[in-house]
Amino acid sequence: MGKRKKLLLGVAASLLLAVAFWFLISQEKPKTDTFFVLDLAGIQARGTLRVAVDNNSSSYYIYRGRRMGYEYELLLDLGKRLGVQIEFVVASEIEEAFGQLEEGRVDLIAMNVQKNKGLSSEVNFTEAVGSTSTYLVGNKKLANWQNLGSDTVVVRKGAVYKQQLEQIKDSLDLDFLILEEQAHEETLLDRIVDRGIKWTVATQQIAQTNVTYYEELYLGMEVAKAGEINWAVRGSSTELLQQVNAWLGEKKKRFIPDLYAKYFLNSKNQHFRSTSAYSSLGGNRISLYDDLIQEHAKTLGWDWRLLAAIVYKESRFDTTAVSYAGAQGLLQLMPVTLERFGVTNPNDPVESLRGGVKFLLYLDKFWMKRVPKTNERIKFILASYNIGQGHVEDAWRLTLKHGKNSQNWREVSYYLNLKSDPTYYRDPVVKSGYAKGHIAVNYVRDVLGLFQSYKALVNP
Repeated sequence: MGKRKKLLLGVAASLLLAVAFWFLISQEKPKTDTFFVLDLAGIQARGTLRVAVDNNSSSYYIYRGRRMGYEYELLLDLGKRLGVQIEFVVASEIEEAFGQLEEGRVDLIAMNVQKNKGLSSEVNFTEAVGSTSTYLVGNKKLANWQNLGSDTVVVRKGAVYKQQLEQIKDSLDLDFLILEEQAHEETLLDRIVDRGIKWTVATQQIAQTNVTYYEELYLGMEVAKAGEINWAVRGSSTELLQQVNAWLGEKKKRFIPDLYAKYFLNSKNQHFRSTSAYSSLGGNRISLYDDLIQEHAKTLGWDWRLLAAIVYKESRFDTTAVSYAGAQGLLQLMPVTLERFGVTNPNDPVESLRGGVKFLLYLDKFWMKRVPKTNERIKFILASYNIGQGHVEDAWRLTLKHGKNSQNWREVSYYLNLKSDPTYYRDPVVKSGYAKGHIAVNYVRDVLGLFQSYKALVNP
């Protein structure tokens, strides 16, 4: 064999090895979410508005399984206006939220930010959502700023508090120190109660709510007079900005004031909700039945918070709940299902959970071969739990008939939505007839949305 031929064969072999190596590496590479920088039309086409929010006692939290919060309720109403679902993305820091906005991970920041001229080229701020002042909060009373001496004031990093304190410090020629930390205002207030730090700064609403109920906290001097609170979108999201501002203009007349009164003018109720043992803030628990739900979720091999989301959706953790159709117990099992899976007392949480899990396992087995991927199959299971496997199987057959991907919930849910249309429920492949398929589609969306909130706000 000539040298030239040997050389060519060697090069070819090297190239084949390189290609094979690249193929193996590419297969092992974990899949990551793809994010797009979208304006309103793209967001509406996607069907979801991704919003960065705070997890605290006023913005967004879980109480007895239910999602609550001032920003949470505002955003739900905005979603109705725009015709989209809201995807809540918890951001631990304001700087993190702005990074997510730039990357396309979120479309809107709803975190009580104030206009920053330094970001004006990259960010558009909405009209004022409201206003708030900021206060010094500490472990003792102060008559004036001078009495602060050389103490350290610890504030949330990325907020306007450091800038506000520096203005006071310079104008009065004071010696106190300012330290920024990556911690929420309420976390810093807890540290004052625990004697970890002496001073911090918080908004009027958060400060007054906590001072009312903790003897160890004292409301100090006003740091900054009431200023506008704004939300933020990307500089390129001009259509989204226009619609959010239009919505704000309408809602400032009544809806926003009423919601503000609900969350801030009755601090007692707010404090009770946020400090409850069954609050994501107060006790990191969802319900009285968390331990039981965790135990039965192991049988399914599911995250227990997904099973908890189903229980909340079905009964709101009420063991005595009875639906108009006769479904009973925590997991709202029909009489025929109760009998099938050996539930004699549907009001017994142990029996209800055991029976419901048996039903979910049956549905899992039913869909296993048809939908091998677990994350997709769960959606089929949830829909079947709600409306019956026969109707979901009909949609699955219609998907096959029309040449679509029958293992993809998005494709199958399209035809499930159409099962109230005679053109489709009279199709020869349909065995179970008419159904309000959109109810099951919404059920899947609601349960999974609640599950995502539980995952974000309640530790495993």
